[in-house]
Amino acid sequence: MRLVQQFVAAQRGRIHIEYLPAYAPELNPTEYIWGHAKHHKFPNAYPNHFAELKHGARRALRNMRRRPTLITAFWEQASLWPE
Repeated sequence: MRLVQQFVAAQRGRIHIEYLPAYAPELNPTEYIWGHAKHHKFPNAYPNHFAELKHGARRALRNMRRRPTLITAFWEQASLWPE
């Protein structure tokens, strides 16, 4: 931790540290991505094994990559999109 603090201090204000709560899923865009996939891409999926789940998750993520406005919305929802 001290090494990080020294590095930030050496940047002379060019880096700002934002302290977050220990558990805050609403600040994590990944939570919105997985929530969307779980509820919209495979809501009733019951994979028989891990490989089947992995394949479905990768397919859902590939589909979301084609929708940049959707990904942007997840960042905006987490209040992380620059204004």
